[in-house]
Amino acid sequence: MKRGRTVALLGAALGFAAAMCSPAIQADETTPTRVGQDAVCTRCHDESETKPILAMYQTPHGVTADGRTPSCQSCHGASAGHVAGDTEGKGRPAPDVIFGSKHTPAGYQPSDPLVQTEACLTCHKEGLRTHWSGSQHQLGDVVCSNCHTVHAANDPMLVKILQPEVCFGCHKEQRAQTKHISTHPLDAGKMACSDCHNPHGSSGPKLLVKNTVTETCLTCHAEKRGPFLWEHQPVNEDCTNCHTPHGSNISALLKSRPPFLCDECHDGPHNSQAPYGTAVGGIQGGGALAGGSPNSNAVGRACMNCHVMVHGSNSPTGAFLHH
Repeated sequence: MKRGRTVALLGAALGFAAAMCSPAIQADETTPTRVGQDAVCTRCHDESETKPILAMYQTPHGVTADGRTPSCQSCHGASAGHVAGDTEGKGRPAPDVIFGSKHTPAGYQPSDPLVQTEACLTCHKEGLRTHWSGSQHQLGDVVCSNCHTVHAANDPMLVKILQPEVCFGCHKEQRAQTKHISTHPLDAGKMACSDCHNPHGSSGPKLLVKNTVTETCLTCHAEKRGPFLWEHQPVNEDCTNCHTPHGSNISALLKSRPPFLCDECHDGPHNSQAPYGTAVGGIQGGGALAGGSPNSNAVGRACMNCHVMVHGSNSPTGAFLHH
């Protein structure tokens, strides 16, 4: 009798385990189409969609255990007419808010850019988005969904190595510049456009993350910050006086080659009296005849043959030169 009761209990346990693992019960408990208000939308917008709608539940926007998590209606509006369906034979009405800048596959017209961005700014208004109003992107009617893929498990805009391709969709000139010989390591995934620019708006020029170009560059290039005893004025003013940040065919992202770059400010003869080029009998020859020796200001590293610390120096030689 005792053995029979043990067999019965074992059978009941196995039956319970089988029921828990059955597809019908598992779907009811865990499938995202059953979750809260979203069940109304995901009843139609399921895995058969051309876009991965249900991938939303693999993102922070789909954490159902968090009470702050939005529902479909939080972003797209209550959309009562759309949910009710076709009542007059004219096609299903559009949702209250449609994101994007092009017609959707269903033929719906995207909502006004201000309506779209306001739906996002309801939650994402602070921090990096403080300066969105009046920014270049906002004035150009760029909407959040032009850059962000909200329903994707991994938004390319938030992946460092993928982000530049999103930006280059509009910024073609910068894409070409990053293919030059000397560039920032965007293609290597060591940095992204947002390391220098805040696409949501900035108090500085060119959507920079800091107030000035120099301040932005020094975020990474701290060794150029100083303070130095002898400072190079163009460095303090703007790094782009000498460098082109997106790419150059000259080393160190320079705008032109020394000594010509230096000559843009330091025009006129230097301490040698010999013109740039070749000079018979060495630097003091003063000519440009065949067989002459090149001027030391124009060969090798040109001006940097002597002026090594072009960003600033603490060398006491500077003080000696000022006496």
